[in-house]
Amino acid sequence: MTDTPTAKDPGGAISDFGIDTTSQSSGEAVRDYLARLRGGELGSLPALFGLGALVIVFWLLSDSFLTLDNTANLLAQGAGKMIIAMGLVFVLLLGEIDLSAGTASGVCAAVMAMHYVRSGNLLGGMGSTVFYVFVLGLVVAAGLALYMRIWVGAVMAAIAIAIAMLGVAPNAWIEMLLAVSVGTAIGVVTGFLVSKIGMPSFVVTLALFITWQGVILQFIGEGGVLGIGTEPTLFAVANGNLSVLGSWLLFLVAAGGYALVVLGEHFSRLKRGLVTMPTPLVLGKVAGVTVISALATWALTLNRSSNDFVTIRGVPYVVPIVLVVLVIGTYALNRTRYGRHVYAVGGNAEAARRAGINVSKIRASVFVVASSLAALGAIVYSSKVGSVDPQAGGLNTLLFAVGAAVIGGTSLFGGRGKVFHAVVGGLVLAVVENGLGLLKQPAAVVNIVTGLVLLLAATVDALSRRRAAVSSR
Repeated sequence: MTDTPTAKDPGGAISDFGIDTTSQSSGEAVRDYLARLRGGELGSLPALFGLGALVIVFWLLSDSFLTLDNTANLLAQGAGKMIIAMGLVFVLLLGEIDLSAGTASGVCAAVMAMHYVRSGNLLGGMGSTVFYVFVLGLVVAAGLALYMRIWVGAVMAAIAIAIAMLGVAPNAWIEMLLAVSVGTAIGVVTGFLVSKIGMPSFVVTLALFITWQGVILQFIGEGGVLGIGTEPTLFAVANGNLSVLGSWLLFLVAAGGYALVVLGEHFSRLKRGLVTMPTPLVLGKVAGVTVISALATWALTLNRSSNDFVTIRGVPYVVPIVLVVLVIGTYALNRTRYGRHVYAVGGNAEAARRAGINVSKIRASVFVVASSLAALGAIVYSSKVGSVDPQAGGLNTLLFAVGAAVIGGTSLFGGRGKVFHAVVGGLVLAVVENGLGLLKQPAAVVNIVTGLVLLLAATVDALSRRRAAVSSR
């Protein structure tokens, strides 16, 4: 008769899972966290420390940096690139890259602005040849999406075709829907070339980066500008604010939702006897987030106008936009089968394939996500300036977006990262750009400092992976 293996039996199978039902004290949890840090699992911690240090430095060097007006402006300035970065996290998780996300967002912005300026007549704005090529491209994208069974891609491409062909009258919501639909269609084409044709993502997206730059020039014309600032809703996306009541309601929904999710998961694990963070630490985490959110909401509901005859108060609209994308992206990666498949493919594509995961579809889908969010980012950054020009999505837009994801803690090697990392990294880059601007530093200095910050983040990522590999042996 053989002995039944138990959790106390080192040789039994159950002992391998003993940690799942082992409670931890607060001290043990802290020591475990420090051990994981020493093992290379740094996450967004370096970026958070860097963000804190940068805020202190610019606060000491500039009296204008931590003013309410500049803080709100900083959030609006960085939101567009931050949203693009959140989409790129999905691509980076697979160890891929999308160099075309910036100019793809510019194409979406140009189509949106042209539809508004031309009163819904894209045929007249583009010219017959370009217009029919544009529609044909959307039709191809819809077909490719159906072939790859990416249903949302087919639906969004069909919506773009309908808006273009029917000459739908301009409306702020129609313009934004058109932009996102075009972005989704672009992502389908990119994903097909990478996943089905088998071309390296670097080569594909580099070629498309150049292609989309030419498309933007074709749509707008060299030296041309398409203004959207006269449309109140479009202009308010990045320049408007919630009411004071709306700001506090946002706080209640965001902080309350966070508390419910974190505490609900914690007590659910306790009820089932699974290992979890000690309750005092969880309560402290929730309390900290709540207090910081409340202070930020209170500060942003104060009047930040320097004009005695104008009142500007309330949380900027970009904050709930970023929060919604963050929540949806985090839920998709952490709570859905799709998210588990993304991490599995990013960790080991061959093992994922053998486990029955459709690797090709997952690889294509992340480019669809990235381009769709790039279009949303285009809406935000175009709203901030009130126009779209031939440089839309160009210059440093892509580099800052990729940099935001990597600086925040997403690995360039795939398999490790969170949507939250893009938010943290985006704040770091926004602080650098805004702070140096207040100090009247030229663009050269901004680029040098940003590049060094990105280089430092990539170095930390490489070293932490090496440390993790050594620790696992």
